[in-house]
Amino acid sequence: MEYARLGTSGIKVSRICLGMMSYGSPEYRPWQLDIDDARPIVRRAVESGVTFFDTADMYAMGRSEEITGELLRELFPRRDDYVLATKVYSPMGEGPNDRGLSRKHILAGIDASLRRLGTDHVDLYQIHRFDPETPIEETMEALHDVVRAGKARYIGASSMFAWQFAKAQHTAGTHGWTRFVSMQNHYNLLYREEEREMNPLCLDQGVGVIPWSPLARGLLAGTRDRDRTGPTVRAGNDPLVEKWYADAEFSIVDATRAIAAERGVSPARIALAWLLGRPAVTAPIVGATRTAHLEDAVAAVGLTLDDEEVARLEVPYRPRPIMGHG
Repeated sequence: MEYARLGTSGIKVSRICLGMMSYGSPEYRPWQLDIDDARPIVRRAVESGVTFFDTADMYAMGRSEEITGELLRELFPRRDDYVLATKVYSPMGEGPNDRGLSRKHILAGIDASLRRLGTDHVDLYQIHRFDPETPIEETMEALHDVVRAGKARYIGASSMFAWQFAKAQHTAGTHGWTRFVSMQNHYNLLYREEEREMNPLCLDQGVGVIPWSPLARGLLAGTRDRDRTGPTVRAGNDPLVEKWYADAEFSIVDATRAIAAERGVSPARIALAWLLGRPAVTAPIVGATRTAHLEDAVAAVGLTLDDEEVARLEVPYRPRPIMGHG
C-alpha cells in the first residue's frame, strides 16, 4: 500500500479508501452485507494496509456507521491508526429539520454519527451534497464549530458544481473558518466531466480528490454486459446504471477489458490504475462485497499504465450531461 497527503493538508491516507456503503442490511439494499459477512473483507483491507474508511449517516439509515465503528475498533489497536470519514446532508427522519446543511442539522448530525460510530471524533466530516436552501455562511460556520469542538479533524465536500465549491471555500477563507480539504466527486473512465472544472480547481487549491463510483457501478469491473445484466445481486438492483451510463460508452469498457487481457489482470484493476494516475486524485473510494474486489483495488496501486494504454482508454470518451449532484 502507498500513502499520500489528502490534498495539501497534513493528514495522510492510504491510496485506496474502502467505501462502507456496501455494509449495512440486506433488508435496506439487497446487495448490502451484514456485519458478519463484512468482517472478512474489512479485515483483509486492514491486512493490506488500507487505513482510510468512508461511510455516511444515510447508508442503511445509520447501520453502516454502526458496522464501520464496530469493525474498526475490533481490527485496529488504536483509534489513531486509521482515518474515518462520514457525511451529513441526506434525510435521516421525517421532520423538516432532519436533512440539509442547516446549523441545526449539522450539529445534530455529527453527534448522532459519533454515537453510531462509537468514537469521540471523525477524521473527515463531509457534506454529502450542496444545500441551496441554506446560506453557505451558516453551513461553513457550523462545520467550523464542529472542528473547533474537536468532533472532526477536517472537513470535506462531495458532488457539486465548481462554482458552488469555490463559493464555500471563499466564504470560509473570508471569515477565517475551516476550509474543505477534500472533494468526493463522481469520476471514472465513463464519467470524466469533473476534469473540466472541479478537478483543476481542486489541484490549484490543494484539495484532495477522492472519487466515488470509480468502477462506474460495476460496469468497468466487467460485472455487467451491454444489456446491463450481470451475475451480481447489485447488477439486477441498480437503476442508476441505466440512468447514468449510455450504451455508446461501452467501447471504453471494451478497451478496459482488452488491456486487462493483455496485462493478465482484471478490468477493475486497469480502471482503478487509470484513476490513480489522474492529477488531483488522492484515493478512489472502492466498494467491496468480496475479498477479491478488495485485493484487485489494492493491486491497482502498484500498476502503472503506459501512454498508449491511457490513450486507448480515453479516446472513446464523449461529453456527458452532469450527473451525480442530486
